[in-house]
Amino acid sequence: MAMEVTQVLLSAQSVDSTVRKHAEETLKQFQEQNLPVFLLSLSAELASEEKPVDSRRLAGLILKNALDAKEQHRKYELVQRWLSLDVAVKSQIRAYLLQTLSSTVSDARSTASQVIAKVAGIELPQKQWPELIGSLLSNVHQVPPHVKQATLETLGYICEEVSPDVIEQDQVNKILTLVVQGMNANEANIDVRLAATRALYNALGFAQANFSNDMERDYIMRVVCEATLSPEVKIRQASYECLVSIGSTYYEKLAPYIQDIFNITSKAVREDEEQVALQAIEFWSSICDEEIDILEEYGGDFTADSDVPCYYFIKQALPALVPLLLETLLKQEEDQDQDEGAWNLAMAGGTCLGLVVRTVGDDIVPLVMPFIEENLSKEDWRRREAATYAFGSILEGPSPDKLTPIVNVALNFMLTALTKDPSSHVKDTTAWTLGRIFEFLHGSAVENPIITPSNCQQIVTVLLESMKDAPNVAEKACGALYFLTQGYEDLGSTSPLTPYFQDIVQCLLNVTHREDAAESRLRSSAYETLNEVVRCSTEETARLVLELVQVIMQELHKTLEAQKLSSDEREKQNELQGLLCGCLQVIIQKLGVSEATKFAFMQYADQIMSLLLGVFACRSATVHEEAMLSIGALAYATGPNFAKYMPDFYKYLEMGLQNFEEYQVCSVTVGIVGDICRALEDKILPYCDGIMTQLLKDLSSNQLHRSVKPPIFSCFGDIALAIGENFEKYLMYAMPMLQSAAELSAHTSGADDEMIEYTNLLRNGILEAYSGIFQGFKNSPKTQLLIPYAPHALQFLDSIYMEKDMDDIVMKTAIEVLGDLADTLGSNAGSLIQQSMSCKDFLNECLSSEDHLIKESAEWARLAISRAISV
Repeated sequence: MAMEVTQVLLSAQSVDSTVRKHAEETLKQFQEQNLPVFLLSLSAELASEEKPVDSRRLAGLILKNALDAKEQHRKYELVQRWLSLDVAVKSQIRAYLLQTLSSTVSDARSTASQVIAKVAGIELPQKQWPELIGSLLSNVHQVPPHVKQATLETLGYICEEVSPDVIEQDQVNKILTLVVQGMNANEANIDVRLAATRALYNALGFAQANFSNDMERDYIMRVVCEATLSPEVKIRQASYECLVSIGSTYYEKLAPYIQDIFNITSKAVREDEEQVALQAIEFWSSICDEEIDILEEYGGDFTADSDVPCYYFIKQALPALVPLLLETLLKQEEDQDQDEGAWNLAMAGGTCLGLVVRTVGDDIVPLVMPFIEENLSKEDWRRREAATYAFGSILEGPSPDKLTPIVNVALNFMLTALTKDPSSHVKDTTAWTLGRIFEFLHGSAVENPIITPSNCQQIVTVLLESMKDAPNVAEKACGALYFLTQGYEDLGSTSPLTPYFQDIVQCLLNVTHREDAAESRLRSSAYETLNEVVRCSTEETARLVLELVQVIMQELHKTLEAQKLSSDEREKQNELQGLLCGCLQVIIQKLGVSEATKFAFMQYADQIMSLLLGVFACRSATVHEEAMLSIGALAYATGPNFAKYMPDFYKYLEMGLQNFEEYQVCSVTVGIVGDICRALEDKILPYCDGIMTQLLKDLSSNQLHRSVKPPIFSCFGDIALAIGENFEKYLMYAMPMLQSAAELSAHTSGADDEMIEYTNLLRNGILEAYSGIFQGFKNSPKTQLLIPYAPHALQFLDSIYMEKDMDDIVMKTAIEVLGDLADTLGSNAGSLIQQSMSCKDFLNECLSSEDHLIKESAEWARLAISRAISV
């Protein structure tokens, strides 16, 4: 097979699709028939210097893909598959891989580095291949530079693959010594120095102990700072990437170096190539992120000498940092507004300036205002745009008192610029800045309103006029209108925008029909704004919202008529259907709130439902989700009458619940089952067998994303509440599922923040299930069926109380379950609750909670428990 492998690998890269497909098929069969020999042949191919570089590269790539995958369940399968291979086969493959690091072909070395790291990622945590790090460390003395480079690259990739606790500190020290030596200015070979710098970037997470040692830290910092001055641009860029990472990982150790770092970064921003300058700015952005987090976590109420680990680096650097960032704003590129993926010096500097503002607040205003005043009316568009951007940047962070007088002076100027400025760049940034004024300085919470009866009409007129401008300007104008509308959300029955409602809606609909509405996200931005206008509208305009229903229905109908679409057209159709369904959802929710409008709206319910079924029939996952959400809103609005739609809709509900791949669709559908349960109550009974079967299947699947599992448990509760004692036949399936999930989620010791957050979601889902089941059986002769499950529910409450890491939401649901248990089971629960280790403590803790919702639930639970105990 050896000769053949080379040929097949080359054929798999052929331009002739028949040859290529045949080769891919051959490789697939070889892999399925004899995996060990397949992997051995590939590693031999990669290691052989006689073979062509193209076949070696592909061999390495296939090897890498045989060890790792993006989807969690696939990755798990591949890991298990590798671990179960014969030891002799694995050791032969490893030998070939290590041998390839000495190859003279750089592609082969680089591929081998990545594959070795993937193997290490699987084996080192299992305490296998213990000699790997040692053999790599000894692979760098008296060897040609290309071998040293490949070895450093491999060590870097390994650090990226495994977590720090997998490698012994003694070996970490040796890796860091080797890497830092490779970065040193007296390392003659550029490739070695670059590989070492990139390896350090990956190894920084392992260097906790080394950064705690002053001498070692000084040495590492000196070498990194020296590398930022290398004549090679890639080395300079990589060393700044290291500095960015050090800034966020070892913030508290930076004080001795910050002045030097400021000097080298400011020189890089002003004089170096763009990719280096961008990283130099990124360093200061990462310091802002750290300080914003620290200041938020400790609140604004600490004294200067308290133990808050904030060093105020940004505040100290302000006088020099702000002018540096303002300079970058003048380095715009001609087409950056049109290009969605654009990222350049002006954008990076602007982003950093915004973060600096959020870090220091009022202190920045006097440093930025002179730049704005000087440049806002200059001839050169770059100066006008930079001044406008700087103005937009200072609107989030400083206090309204500081900003309101300045904004009052500038508002008229901005409105004029938005219609009259000759530069599209300046208009784009002006519309963005107006949006930020309305977002941060307008609304019911603001004491001195910027928008008054005297300027409201002018503002609306200017924004609507701008929606006819170039797509990027129109999109920003939609955004500004969005925040203008949102600011009037809490006004109740009357809104200053009411007189303009019809014009605004018409103008937004016109935007969605523009020929160029696909550019700059314009169409979706117009619909988002339209949704917000409807959501924040008042009773005065309910009649107009009702008229809008017909318009949106017509638009949706048009999308369903399109026949024989190309894949490109189908994608556009899907996107438009999604936007229209989203709009319908908001309208239905709005009209469903008051009885009068709900009654008027009901005349359209049948038509809307048949349109939504038409959208489902197009069978596209993206639309599914939006259409599902509209169905949820419709079910809520129509209540028990929704039952007549169930026969036609049920198959799509089932399809949504089966959609493992697009787990968001599955998750949304689970939520919709809850909405329908609340609408139909026991009328949902005929569909419950099918729904419960699918939900139980979802729970036991290891392919379904874990985020869908908590809502499924909540859904059990919704179903039980809807059908009451008829839930009896599902108890024997649902309860064991609940119990095993409860055991898993009870203990979180050693978990990271993300895991604790997920665990709390899971606990909440389980508790909502218990709550729904207990409430559903209340006052039923079948209540005694729940008695066997009560001890387990109480044990779960005990164990999560003992863990002390519940969030407020779980705490509220947990105390409610305790009440439901007592309320439904009465004296049968009373004795159990009295025996419980922590129920009393938990109840008292909730009764004295500062959260009034928890307190309220606890008062109710106390009553239910005292009734159960006194029986």
